[in-house]
Amino acid sequence: MSTAWRIGVDSRRCIGTSICAGTAPEHFHLVGDRSAPLADVVAPADVILDAADSCPVEAITVRDAADERLIAPQD
Repeated sequence: MSTAWRIGVDSRRCIGTSICAGTAPEHFHLVGDRSAPLADVVAPADVILDAADSCPVEAITVRDAADERLIAPQD
């Protein structure tokens, strides 16, 4: 099990719906009209997966901080 996750937001894909910020405000916020993580490396939390899986354009990625294995979004 991962002990830390790396959150990424592709600003070229993000369309600024703010679903992630609404779902996980302790992990995402809007900068201008795009989402950004509040921290690059975080402790694992289901709410982060919910935010990534809710992104309509799959702009959010969650990876294992140790080995960069993709955790979300799920196919």
